[in-house]
Amino acid sequence: MDHNENTDCLSEETTSQSGDGDAARLLENATVATRAKGASFAACVFTLMNATMGSGVLGLAFAMANTGIAGFCILLLLVSSVAGFSIHLLLKLCDQTGINTYEDLGERALRKPGKILVGLTIVIQNIGAMSSYLFILKSELPATISGFLGQGSIGSAWYEDGRILLVLVTLCIVLPLALSPRIGFLSYTSSLSFVFMLYFMVVVIVKKWTIPCPLPQNITLGNDLFQISNSSASECTPKAFVITSKSAYAIPTLAFSFLCHTAILPIYCELDRPTKKRMQQVANTSLSLSFLIYLLSALFGYLTFYSHVDSELLLSYDTYIPRDIMVMTFRLTIQCAVLFAVPLIHFPARKALTLMLFEGRSFSWVVHILTTLGIMAVVLLMAIFVPDIRNVFGVVGSTTSTCLLFVFPGIFYLKISNQPLWSPESVGAVILLVFGLIVGTLSFCIIIVTWI
Repeated sequence: MDHNENTDCLSEETTSQSGDGDAARLLENATVATRAKGASFAACVFTLMNATMGSGVLGLAFAMANTGIAGFCILLLLVSSVAGFSIHLLLKLCDQTGINTYEDLGERALRKPGKILVGLTIVIQNIGAMSSYLFILKSELPATISGFLGQGSIGSAWYEDGRILLVLVTLCIVLPLALSPRIGFLSYTSSLSFVFMLYFMVVVIVKKWTIPCPLPQNITLGNDLFQISNSSASECTPKAFVITSKSAYAIPTLAFSFLCHTAILPIYCELDRPTKKRMQQVANTSLSLSFLIYLLSALFGYLTFYSHVDSELLLSYDTYIPRDIMVMTFRLTIQCAVLFAVPLIHFPARKALTLMLFEGRSFSWVVHILTTLGIMAVVLLMAIFVPDIRNVFGVVGSTTSTCLLFVFPGIFYLKISNQPLWSPESVGAVILLVFGLIVGTLSFCIIIVTWI
């Protein structure tokens, strides 16, 4: 057992009362005499799952279509295992050093430039993640409203304009939740998001058996007119392995879908009876549940649309059964799930920005509010003007996500830990670092080439 396994934590509520707020450490390398009861094990699992899952689940069927079932399963298992190992390294370093933030680990390993590099990476990655979540709302909410109103197509009313709806949802729901100074407060919405994701998975599985393949062009079933792109039986044969230029999006999308590392330490802080072993169990449970939902959703989404699956899975259902009540309901639930994920992802971004700009200053609600407003404004503009969610998944996943998931944990462990280089964990850290550099660079270059 590590010598600091019983490291205690302070909630942000306590630190804000003591005058430290967002710029304060979340973990203390000493036992605190009095501490409010922390979040339960289940609440932390739900919160971490909400930080892990989101719009990434909508791109996984597209990733499977461009890697094949076997190829995707191998990559999914690889990335999820690597994510669990890198979380293990971060928690071990936290336990050994008493350092409480990703940014401070960067400073310990690479001095001040390391802290700035990690902080900027977290801000960019989380802004990309939040933008992709709001992009889902912009593209899906108008169609959902039109469907429930019984309209055949999106009209010109204000409530059918994705940009107007996005601004209203951000101001009325996202912003008030994002202003909370405590990440534990979001565990309630996180549990709802988990239920929504389960419902999403069930509907994807059920609809595999209600949408036959192939279908003739423009066939009418019931009251719905199907616009079908699958026209031959050969296109309805699942493939074990696929290699195309679009395969370059697979690992970045998976990295994007398993990245929860920026939320690990804040959640560790608010865990009841926090120990490294207990937090590792939280992480393993969360990653395992996410793995199961990802695998089943991607598999049955792919087996429904095969090579014609869209980079955003929900758009594929628009082509086939746009007014199906079950599809409209699950579209609404997935939108609620990603909506509740935005404030949670916002928390580490605000934390990183505050640590870089206002480190050492006492907590200020003015700084807290202005930082929140600034980040949300950038996120909103990106969500409105980015034309394709695949661009967000690819660029953010191949750069910042691979750094936070693979590269940084490996570098930090090798620089900070006193373990010999040939120890199993040090070797794993080297493999993590090399793998992240190769995959991130290769994927990013291929994505840029496909754009050109």
